[in-house]
Amino acid sequence: MAGSWVSVTAGLIPLGLVISLSPLSIIPAVLVLQAPRPRPSSLAFLGGWLSGLIAVTALSVAASGALGGMHKSPPHWVSWVRVVLGSLLIVFGIVRWLTRKRESGSPRWMRSFASISPPRAGITGLVLAVVRPDVSLLCVAAGLAIGSGRLEVAGVWVCVAIFVVVAASSVAIPIVAYLGAGERLDEPLARLKNWMEQNDAALTAVVLVVIGLMVLYNGIHALS
Repeated sequence: MAGSWVSVTAGLIPLGLVISLSPLSIIPAVLVLQAPRPRPSSLAFLGGWLSGLIAVTALSVAASGALGGMHKSPPHWVSWVRVVLGSLLIVFGIVRWLTRKRESGSPRWMRSFASISPPRAGITGLVLAVVRPDVSLLCVAAGLAIGSGRLEVAGVWVCVAIFVVVAASSVAIPIVAYLGAGERLDEPLARLKNWMEQNDAALTAVVLVVIGLMVLYNGIHALS
């Protein structure tokens, strides 16, 4: 019996929102608009970001069949791994917060966007979607949820599309807005970029703690 894509989507939206609302997703989208060629660079970055999200999610959907019921009844050790990983992320986040004032100037990875080219922007968007642990893990979770939903092929792709749109919305919105408004957004974007550069350590600390709390909660919940 086929499942309902509506019920599956209800569980996907929170996962997509975690990716979308993360400062680590929003910051590169703003920085790429400060590149020497902002329009082609930002579109290339968005294309790479979307491709990475779709690839990881689709592969997880395909892998859900091979994993069988593992995602429904994961081994006991998986829950302990989540507890340990969540705890470590929280500790790293706290350390990052306590040492945030020791840094001076913008981080190197932020400065690299000042001279980024459209091809490199596309590759950067793709790589960030794949190698960021928080993004890839959430895409895997979404893919497993879709794959286990007993959906028809059309329903599977509808769910993948909805998840990716939600997850990519914070990257797409400033880029699409810039395409429409153009140079009128240069000054506000420059102010936002400067603020994010000055508060990078604090933003990273908050993201680490929030993600750590989520992972820790899921691990403890599975153990109980």
